[in-house]
Amino acid sequence: MVQISPDGISARPHLPACTRRALSLVTAGVLALAGVVSLAGPAEAVGTLGNAAAAKGRYFGTAVAAHHLGEAQYASTLDAQFDSVTPENEMKWDAIESTRNSFNYSSADQIVNRARSKGMKVRGHTLVWHSQLPGWVGGLGTADLRTAMNNHITQVMTHYKGKIDSWDVVNEAYQDGSSGARRSSPFQDKLGNGFIEEAFRTARAVDAGAKLCYNDYNTDGQNAKSNAVYAMVKDFKQRGVPIDCVGFQSHFNSNSPVPSDYRANLQRFADLGVDVQITELDIEGSGSSQAASYSSVVNACLAVTRCTGITVWGVTDKYSWRSSGTPLLFDGNYNKKPAYDAVLTALGGSTGGGSGSCTATYTQTATWNGGFNGQVTIKAGGSAISSWTVPVTVTSPQKVSATWNGSPTWDTSGNVMTVKPSGNGYLAAGASTSFGFTVNTNGNTSTPAVGSCTAS
Repeated sequence: MVQISPDGISARPHLPACTRRALSLVTAGVLALAGVVSLAGPAEAVGTLGNAAAAKGRYFGTAVAAHHLGEAQYASTLDAQFDSVTPENEMKWDAIESTRNSFNYSSADQIVNRARSKGMKVRGHTLVWHSQLPGWVGGLGTADLRTAMNNHITQVMTHYKGKIDSWDVVNEAYQDGSSGARRSSPFQDKLGNGFIEEAFRTARAVDAGAKLCYNDYNTDGQNAKSNAVYAMVKDFKQRGVPIDCVGFQSHFNSNSPVPSDYRANLQRFADLGVDVQITELDIEGSGSSQAASYSSVVNACLAVTRCTGITVWGVTDKYSWRSSGTPLLFDGNYNKKPAYDAVLTALGGSTGGGSGSCTATYTQTATWNGGFNGQVTIKAGGSAISSWTVPVTVTSPQKVSATWNGSPTWDTSGNVMTVKPSGNGYLAAGASTSFGFTVNTNGNTSTPAVGSCTAS
């Protein structure tokens, strides 16, 4: 089955986000509800993917596109659920050095700086890859290409030194199929088999603190391709070539399901003395079948001590490179799917809806020219809770001008307020309370994004 790579445009086979209260009361009879969103969160700190993974000594990340960060639900879901990010395309050669020796870090910086301000890890992706490569690179002679490759690695890694947890130094250097051969590329064809080792040695000389990874797809089970990568990693470790980790992209569907030897394959690489990371996970499907596959991947990682984390390739189905296959943990409306619950359960977290949980339901209660009122209703789950918090994100240039029945704190952007009870936050099982706020639209009438309720 031929699919388009999440890493870019090349085709490759995959085998296997007060005063107005009076106005609200006066106009309630003529105003319709504008929409209801209900989100639940558990009492425990392990009620999100990132927190649950951290409790297991791992990270749980996602691929991020800079141009989606302005979407409130995208940003709030990212912030609430994940503790690691990988730039989708912003660190690739064509994005950073489209013209020789002219480096543009603006989009990648947006992702990296935001992630670090939120306390998230960052995976650097990717330094040397045959695809999304500017045309000038392929036109270089051997000596010039070697200089350009090492300069690109040096400049990019120097710019991000101390900010990147792991780098995909070389990406997808091996062919599919039964040969186990290297893929034809400007680097392979002109620099030969030694280009991978040279790239890793250059990377280590620039940043001794970042983990250096080799990353590939269709290596999730034992096969000719994964055997070839295994042999390379084994050789590198024996000769002291600086490689710290191997990334397994893990793109699955019904034609290429999770291999039966997935865990064993991760383990054999870990036994070489490298960390293993699941770097681009997505699984096409829906319902219980998709949930079961996600669960098996998470359980495999948890069973391998040196499996340090999991990254899913995107936040929401609607922006996935395989959107028609609905392969991610949140649907196009940012609702949690059964696969999300399966992953959180596998990580040992609570999926909410039962003991110690709460839900947050948003209703627009009044509108007028230039503003509206919103109300969030908090409802306890199957047992009493002592307090709660709910994040609310408005879209710039909107501003919240008043709140009631809740105490807000704001993030540095001024767009996200986290609301907690202004007094006693106790709610008996099944009991409800609410808080409200006024939004000055300043020309933008977007509905606020209300995040998951977190109970305690």
